[in-house]
Amino acid sequence: MRNLVIDIGNTFSKLAVFEQKELIHFEQLEKVEENGLLNLINEYRIENSTVSSVSNQIENLETLLKKNTRYTRFGTAITGEVKSHYESPTTLGLDRWAKVIAAHCLYRGSNTLMIDAGTCITYDVLTATDEYFGGSISLGLNMRFNALNHYTGRLPLVNWNKAQTEIAEGTNTQNAIKRGVLQGAVNEIEGFIAIEHKRNKNLKVILTGGDSLFLTKQLKNSIFAAQITHEPYLVLKGLNEVITL
Repeated sequence: MRNLVIDIGNTFSKLAVFEQKELIHFEQLEKVEENGLLNLINEYRIENSTVSSVSNQIENLETLLKKNTRYTRFGTAITGEVKSHYESPTTLGLDRWAKVIAAHCLYRGSNTLMIDAGTCITYDVLTATDEYFGGSISLGLNMRFNALNHYTGRLPLVNWNKAQTEIAEGTNTQNAIKRGVLQGAVNEIEGFIAIEHKRNKNLKVILTGGDSLFLTKQLKNSIFAAQITHEPYLVLKGLNEVITL
């Protein structure tokens, strides 16, 4: 059984093909094109599909998938064995819910903190008893750089190369901004981990999202390092699990 899952985010769209639970194809696009999607469906002989999107405007995409695959409409009403206590499920981001489903299926029986470092940084916890109470949403790294430039008169917009692994000392304005944004985010993440570590025993911490590799490297010497796993495809794996629920 081959499944196509699509995660349409604020910045990029991610497509993955799974054979059962094995990821066999991945690509990241600025926009999902119908012709390219049809080629992918035919090439991999896709049987099932689902989509997570930050936008409600996916009617054409859903029509294409319904016509060519067995399509599962993904939403927060799909819970599996997870008990959600979120007060406004209709406003909960579908990518966040996909991560909860992934944690339930992949880390069953564990207290799991999912940190997604993308356009925003989100923090969500699924308890060992499969209960979800919500989480936190913070500014992503690029959003922080942009805000410093936009809301001040003289601070420049800093272009950050995420391939750099070291956070420079703030000996000039450019580096001071980089240090403030990057080290500030690392400290924030460590703070959230510390809070959840006190609340939940044997906590697993899963980092995902576009900036997660950089942040994982920054946390390698953290006291929580042994608890941290880098999982770049967490949302996609959650969507794949949805098809089998």
